[in-house]
Formats: sequence, structure tokens, C-alpha cells
Amino acid sequence: MRTLLPSALLALLLAVPSLHAREQASALPVPPSGVLGVGEAQLTPQFWIGLQPQPDKEILTRQQIEKQNATLFARDTSMHALRKLPARLSGAQVRGWIEGLADAPAKPLYDVHGKPVAAATVKALVDARALDAIPATQATRYGLVVHRAALRTFPTTLRVFSHPGDTDIDRFQETAEFPGTPVVIAHASRDGHWLFVVSPRYAAWTEATNIAEGSRDAVFGYADKTPYRIVTGAKVYTVFTREAPAVSQVELDMGTRVPVLTDLPPDQPVNGQTPYAAHVIELPVRKGDGSLAFSPALIQKNADTAADYLPLTPRNLITQAFKFLGERYGWGHAYDGRDCSGFVSDVYRSMGLQMPRNTSSQGVSPAFAKRTFSGDSSHAERLQAAQALQLGDLVYIPGHVMMSLGPWQGQPWVIHDVLGMSYRTADGATRHVKLNAVSVTPLLPMLYGKDSTFIDHMTSNVRMRP
Repeated sequence: MRTLLPSALLALLLAVPSLHAREQASALPVPPSGVLGVGEAQLTPQFWIGLQPQPDKEILTRQQIEKQNATLFARDTSMHALRKLPARLSGAQVRGWIEGLADAPAKPLYDVHGKPVAAATVKALVDARALDAIPATQATRYGLVVHRAALRTFPTTLRVFSHPGDTDIDRFQETAEFPGTPVVIAHASRDGHWLFVVSPRYAAWTEATNIAEGSRDAVFGYADKTPYRIVTGAKVYTVFTREAPAVSQVELDMGTRVPVLTDLPPDQPVNGQTPYAAHVIELPVRKGDGSLAFSPALIQKNADTAADYLPLTPRNLITQAFKFLGERYGWGHAYDGRDCSGFVSDVYRSMGLQMPRNTSSQGVSPAFAKRTFSGDSSHAERLQAAQALQLGDLVYIPGHVMMSLGPWQGQPWVIHDVLGMSYRTADGATRHVKLNAVSVTPLLPMLYGKDSTFIDHMTSNVRMRP
């Protein structure tokens, strides 16, 4: 996601030898879907779990995961250790966050109707950041996300695209954060309707209504509160309540942690409903003045949640990844979905392991064990690395990441949130299948452009193992 290559590097990558994808493709059956080798069985987690010799063996223990997370925040500059920020922020720090997110757009942009976005409109959005209003120093302010919040490049809901007719890849959409995520409130837009916030893994603009401001103790006290539930489904929703609209049908995505309230009388209604068939959780809410408050909410006990992070095992990796199968691709977590890097990070987050947000940061993070490739890496070297992929390994190419499902029928398979796949058919023609969803595919036949393959463009393989 959001990986832009210098032209020289791109030319170098395009010059690498291509895999004989025709031979790879011809060995796999082509089902009606056009997705090579994938039948109904391969679309079930049970199929891939059945290939694992020890599906319930821990890959990383809870202690190893906590150590890994600590290393990530200590060594990876794309992450933000909010608790370590000083009591006051300098203007240079705030300006650096905002300007570091994006420069003023230099290329033409188009709206959802394919019409050019006026230069005056773009200039107004850049000015709306109110950089001239950043004080020399300010107290560090904290808040909690109160519902699924889009984080944007500029303080606007305007959706913009690189080409007319492209209405999926909104260039102002960065990511989304989920209820209960702590943030630092660094700045406000000129009209006050937007806040520039810094979350543990991102810094961008969000609408002020998405954030409730509270004290440092209140914000981190909520984040640390026990006991808690972990959302282990792709997404779950709180129970509808007319009595408390702010916590009614709130979307909670995979990996979200919410405190459980244990001191309420079990025979008394919560938000107009008996709690005996639900977990009573606590959610942050935003008061009329923007300040932080908390409210009980209900999650049905039959919803897909757990009392703690799931163990990081082969079974859970596969099961969690397949809960997103078929979900539409959503650039920057748009469409209430996620993109390729959001997909893999949300899967691992349900097991307590944190990752940077974007492919450009994930694939190079100094916190992760990885094998890297350059323009000097041979095709044979890349092919050997692809054949050695294990379940859960992450495969990075420019702008994309895939999660390995391990080997089957002599070649590696992946699950990924992908726009489409191209491959050579037995007669030498090129076929393209539009996927635009979380999909299972073989790795080797996938073409990158006309004459090279995904593996010829691998930049790194990351392995979440000891």
C-alpha cells in the first residue's frame, strides 16, 4: 500500500529474468472462476489446516510476542510510542508529522465523476491544515477513537483518484482506526472540524467527531483495563440500543480489545436489555463538548470474540485469515474493509502481534526477521526462497503483501487482499482475472506486468517465527 518506486528502481526490477510462467500455469487446472488451481475445497480453512503437521503448536509464545511488540516500538520509526511522548510537543514535531504525511498534490486528481479536481480546491485543502496556526509549543493532548474512523491525507471527505473512471483507490484515504484506540491530538484544521491525530501506527487527519478527548490517565487507563474481550471475527457489532445510541451497533474489527465490566448487577438491564446472554463491555463515547466519557455496551455471547488474544498457531493463522475470504478490497480500510497490508496486520493483531500499517513499512521493518532481495538477486535465488515459504510468512512486492499458506502440489500458495491476477494460459496467451477481494491463489504463475512474475519482484519475505 502506498509504495511508490523511483523510475530507476522500477526499470531495474522490470529488467530481471522472468519465470517460465506458461509451464507453471499449464500444470494447474483452470476452474470456471479462472483462479488457477482453486476449487471449493481450497476455499475452506479446513483444507489448509489439514496440510499442517502440527496445527496447534505455538509458533510464538505470548512472551515472545510481547518481546516482539516491544522491539517493534523501540526500533521501527513508523510506529509511535505514545506513552513516551513528552508532556509538551514542539511546533517542529507537530509540523513534521503533518508535512511528513504528504506534500501538496502535484499530479492531476479526479473526482468520483471523473472530472478534474480544480487547483483552487486542492489549494484550499492544503491551506485547511492551518500550519501557520501551530504554536511553538503545546501541551500533549490525548483522546480515544469512539467509532471506526477514517484517517485522511488532508482534512476533507472529498474522494480523489489518479485516473478518470478509477473510483476505488481514493488517494486521500490513508487508513482507519478502531474504537478504543488511543491517540495524541496534535492539531486542528482551520475550521476546527478535523483533528490531526497520532495513533500507535499512523498519523493523519480524522473528523473531530471520531475522537473524544480525555486525560492521559483516562486514555491509557482504558487501554490497560482488565478483564477484556478480543474481537476474533472479521467484525462484530454491539447490540442495538435505542437508549444509548452512541454505543448502538458499533462496528468492532478483528483484533480490537474492549474492557469487560464485571461490577454491574447481572439481573439488571443494560441499555434496556438483559445482559445475561451478552458480554457487558465498556466503550468510549464523545460528549457534546468533545470530551471523553464511557458507557456500557453489549456484545452477544455468540459473537466471535475471545477472553484473550488467540494463540499464534497454524490453525489460528489459517482460521483468522479465512474469516476475511471474499471481503471486498478496501484501499486504506475503505468500504468497511481493508487492503492487503491491513488484512495481514489485522490477522496477526488478533493474536496480539503488532505490525506497521503499510507495506512500505512492514516489509523493511528492522523489528522483523526477513530475507531481502535486490536487483542483483537472481531468478533462481528468488524461486528457491518462494519454494521455502512457510505458513504465515509474508511476501512483499512493490505495493503489495501476501500471506503464505505453505506448499501444496509442489508450489507455494498465498491468501491476500488483491485487485486481480494475471497468468499465462497453456496456449501462451495472458489471462487476467479481476478479484478485488481477499483471495486464495498460487504464487508462482502470477504475472507482474507482461513479462515478469510476482516472485521476480519480491522485495522481502518476512517470517514471524523465533
